[in-house]
Amino acid sequence: MENQRLSRVRNFLEERGWKYQYTEEDGCGSLDFDYRGVPYHVWEYEEEGVRGVETNLRHGGRQEEIGGDYEAEILEIMKDWH
Repeated sequence: MENQRLSRVRNFLEERGWKYQYTEEDGCGSLDFDYRGVPYHVWEYEEEGVRGVETNLRHGGRQEEIGGDYEAEILEIMKDWH
């Protein structure tokens, strides 16, 4: 369903009043937003039935992949931002 992906992360961004761009394609969501002038992204993917995300949230300019309950891990990273 359109607009159903990454809902916990989108809710967090909305609660903080942070503007973001959300797109969805082939059942995978993508978020792009800026925080303190730094561009961040969360790109969801599915490979062989396994979902994950590629993101630069933890390391700014460096990409990493997160699997499992990736939304919970993303929220933990972002909750530490001040």
